[in-house]
Amino acid sequence: MKTKRNKKIVRITLLFGTVVSLYFVPWLLVWAWILPIPSTMQEQTDKAIDYGFNGIIVYVEKNGQTPNFYTAGFHNTTEKVPAKKDALFKIASISKLYDAVAVSKLVAEGRLDLNKTLADYLPDLKGRIEYANKITLKMMVQHRSGIPNFTDTPDYWSHPYESFDENLKLILDKPAIFDPDEEYNYCNTNYLLINKIMNNTLGYDNFKYIQERILTPLNLNHTFGSIKDVNINDVMSGYHQGHDFDLKTDDIGMVASAEDVGTFLRALNNGELFSKKEQQIYSTLYEYEHSGWVPGYQSFAEYNKENDMVMITFYSTTDSDLILWNLAEIINNRFKKILVKH
Repeated sequence: MKTKRNKKIVRITLLFGTVVSLYFVPWLLVWAWILPIPSTMQEQTDKAIDYGFNGIIVYVEKNGQTPNFYTAGFHNTTEKVPAKKDALFKIASISKLYDAVAVSKLVAEGRLDLNKTLADYLPDLKGRIEYANKITLKMMVQHRSGIPNFTDTPDYWSHPYESFDENLKLILDKPAIFDPDEEYNYCNTNYLLINKIMNNTLGYDNFKYIQERILTPLNLNHTFGSIKDVNINDVMSGYHQGHDFDLKTDDIGMVASAEDVGTFLRALNNGELFSKKEQQIYSTLYEYEHSGWVPGYQSFAEYNKENDMVMITFYSTTDSDLILWNLAEIINNRFKKILVKH
C-alpha cells in the first residue's frame, strides 16, 4: 500500500514538473513539436508559413542525385511574389565554413601558420586585445581564443556596423572571457580578425581568393561576398518581428542560393574541395555543417552522414527572443524524419 502511494506521488510530481516546464515554453513551439508529422515535404514546408515565417526555401540532395526544392510563402512579401527556389539569401555564419576552408588552403600553401599568434599577424592589437601574443590563428578558427564577441554588444543588431574598424572598436581594451584555449565560446570577432589576417596576407580581399579556390572550381555562380554585388531584386526579403521594414538591403556578409550552399556542403563533406594535405588540415580544424542568423534571415546547412544527405533550409523571418530559431530547428527535424521515410 505504501509502495503504491509512493508511486502515485512520483507520478503526480512528474506531471507537475511537466506542466511547469510547458508553462515556460512558448505554446507555438509545443504545438509545432506535438502535431502529427505530414507525409510530404511540401506539406511541412507550407505548414512553416502558418507558424509566422514570411518565406522558406528547402534544398535536399541525397547520394549525389538530382536535388529537390520546396518553397512556401513569399520572396517579396509586399509585392506578394511567391518564394523562389533560386533566390539569393543572406547565409550569415554559414560563411565561416568558407573562411575555414580558405584558411586551410592558405596553411597548406605555407602562407598562413596556425600556430602564429594574433600579435604576429596584427601587431597593432598587442595591448588592445588581451593575450594577443598567446592567441593563435587555430584558436580563433576554433572559437577558443577568449576574445569578447562584438555582436554581444547590447542592441548591436539594432544598428549593425559594416566596417572592420567599427566592429573591432566594440571589444578593444576589454578583458578576455577566458584564458586562450581553456574553453570554447562562439565568437564572431574571431572571424572578423581572421578575414583581416587573410586580407593582409593575400594583399587583396579574401573573397576573391574564395572565388578562385572554392567557388569557381565548383561552378558556384550564385554566391557573392555582398549584396552590393547582386541585383537586389534577386535577394529574398527578410523581416524581423516588431520591425516593419524589409531588411534585405542591409549589407551583412555573404549571400548565396540554396543550391550553391548545398553544392558547397556536399563538396566539403566528400572531400572534393581539398587536396590530401588540405583535407588533413581541415579535418582537425573546423566543422562540416553550420547555421547562421542575421536580422531577417535564418539559415541551416546540414549534412546527414548516415543517409548521405545534404539539407539546406532558409527562413526569412527572425525575432529577438529566438523563438523562431527554435521553431526552425523543430521544423528541420520534422523534415529529416519525412526524408528518412522516403
